[in-house]
Amino acid sequence: MQPDNLSEIRLSEDMPTELQRCSASFNDMIARLGEGFSAQRQFTGNAAHELRTPLALMQAQIELFVSERSNLQPETAELLGLLQEQTERMSRMTKVLLEMSELRSVPCEDDVELGPLSEEVLTDLAPLAENKGIALNCAGDALVIGNDALLYRLVFNLTENAIRYSRSGSTVNVSISDSDNHVFLRVEDQGPGIPQQYRESIFQPFFRLDKSRSRAYGGAGLGLALVWEIAALHGGTVEVETSSENGTTMLVSLPKRSAASTEQ
Repeated sequence: MQPDNLSEIRLSEDMPTELQRCSASFNDMIARLGEGFSAQRQFTGNAAHELRTPLALMQAQIELFVSERSNLQPETAELLGLLQEQTERMSRMTKVLLEMSELRSVPCEDDVELGPLSEEVLTDLAPLAENKGIALNCAGDALVIGNDALLYRLVFNLTENAIRYSRSGSTVNVSISDSDNHVFLRVEDQGPGIPQQYRESIFQPFFRLDKSRSRAYGGAGLGLALVWEIAALHGGTVEVETSSENGTTMLVSLPKRSAASTEQ
């Protein structure tokens, strides 16, 4: 049972009389849960839509004000810089919320080679890694059926997170392997590690292990939540495979599916 398949779950009412009330109650409960998840996604999408326009207007007005005045007092310049930073952060947050609310309507029928896709992610993140003196490595390849843009975002978010929290001068490794039934993608960093009690909480929206560091990096606590949603949409999972003071390995497991099975 997952939030995206509740509508498909229903107990047959063709059963002994003493179980019919139980069956009907279960079906009513599942229906209410489905309605609740649907309302939650709709609210998130509507809120993100409503916030996007005023935030964009605020950003534009602040940028125009700054560009037209070159002799601002230091205190004013500092305040405007803070406003720009926070409106940009809120804009990124509303964008991710909008993406999360629309995930269920995205088709996942592309043939995606994870090796080249991961190499593309590392190329795009190379400037961020170079600023911290971090080396990026990628190894392996496997074919999955899914949405190319969403899987790119999944790998991007995990790798960006690994870079931001890794020690300077360390290495971030992305590796891909497969078995008979699953494809495995691992992102390994050399950061401070994640305490055992938080290894599931980090995938919850707005959860931040270290609030001060996350704010410094511009994070809103949605990156890993989006990774979890994308993995679930593809029938897979994401988890903290290992973590210690020497680093963390994030594991994404995706089912192998053929194009024929996807069409069915």
